[in-house]
Amino acid sequence: MLIIFRVLSHIPIPGIDVANLKSLFDQSQLLGVINMLSGSGLKNFSIVALGVGPYITASIIIQLLSIIVPSLEKMTEEGEQGYKKIEQITRFLTVPFAILQGYATLALLSNTGYGIVTNTSIGSIVLMLIVLTAGTMITVWIGEIISEKKIGNGMSWIIFAGIIAGFLSSIGQFVMTFDYSQLVNTLLYAVLGIALVFFVVYVTESQRNIPIIYARQYKNGKTFGNNMSYLPIRVNQVGMVPIIFAASMATLPSILSQYLFKVHENSKILDLLYKGAVFLSGETIYSIFYFLLIILFTYFYTSIVFKADKISENLNKQGAYIPGIRPGKETEGYLNNVSGKLVIAGAVFLAIVAILPNFMGKLFSITSVMSGSSLLIVVGVVIETVKQLEAYAMQNDYDDKYTDYSFVKKTKEIGF
Repeated sequence: MLIIFRVLSHIPIPGIDVANLKSLFDQSQLLGVINMLSGSGLKNFSIVALGVGPYITASIIIQLLSIIVPSLEKMTEEGEQGYKKIEQITRFLTVPFAILQGYATLALLSNTGYGIVTNTSIGSIVLMLIVLTAGTMITVWIGEIISEKKIGNGMSWIIFAGIIAGFLSSIGQFVMTFDYSQLVNTLLYAVLGIALVFFVVYVTESQRNIPIIYARQYKNGKTFGNNMSYLPIRVNQVGMVPIIFAASMATLPSILSQYLFKVHENSKILDLLYKGAVFLSGETIYSIFYFLLIILFTYFYTSIVFKADKISENLNKQGAYIPGIRPGKETEGYLNNVSGKLVIAGAVFLAIVAILPNFMGKLFSITSVMSGSSLLIVVGVVIETVKQLEAYAMQNDYDDKYTDYSFVKKTKEIGF
């Protein structure tokens, strides 16, 4: 399925000058971020140029609405059936988002002055939007097929495939243009890069285990049940969502500056907005803005995902409690306190890793072959996939161990 997606990502849609688009890509950091989120389909403006971007946007909005809309909140509590309903709603919502994002992308490329969109007639724009929307839904379908096979999250795998393809291309270009005078800097950069990968894996896997004691249960005068367990709370509880959301938001000033470039002199307000957008688009300011956005979205998204009141309620129902903490509100407050401390570490970790490779590249005068956000996504996908494969192997081992093959053999011998 990934091979099919990569083939589709090299089929450009009509009405686009791909050569001029590649020239623009060499000069725009904004398009590099959008291309990463699309699975590297935007660089050729292929039929899957939007990738899973509209689906991710729809998923985030549905998660936010599930806090406000009672019917959606009820679906989240219905287990597998509720999850399927939410997935279906997300798919329907992906279509209008794909149309809007496709139109915004075409409008952005039309205003760059590079002559990328060769035909701006209404019929041509409508045709391109239809192709882009269909390509998005094909991409979502491919991602869901991968997810159904229990080998990781399909949407993450699509982004992963695009990042790795770009990484290999960057490595090839780096080797072809390698300057031997930079050998020491290159080796130092490689060593720090490997150390950064170890750091990302270590923090991604880190968690705080809160001890949980279950009240002893009695039956026929005997006690049974495990009396001691742990409630794990991860340092990074929200995965890559803050990175993806922050990357999308951090590019808005650059988009706004391009829209206001031709009209900002007509109004003082537009001129002020243009200067603010240009200021935020500067390389250093962009990095600071991106850093703060990641921290903000990590706090915000964790408050949505981590529900201390639900955990406290479930512990109370199961007759479990945290040693030294009273059930109910006190347990809820304790969990929020622990989660809040971990969020600080998780948010700073995500923000530092997201901007560190670029600073390393500047420090050693080397073009960075992979951004921090790409590195986090790649590591996250690999860890998640390895865990699912291990769980699958353990389940198979368990089934083999507890299957009575002698019984199976006997039933076959007597004709069953």
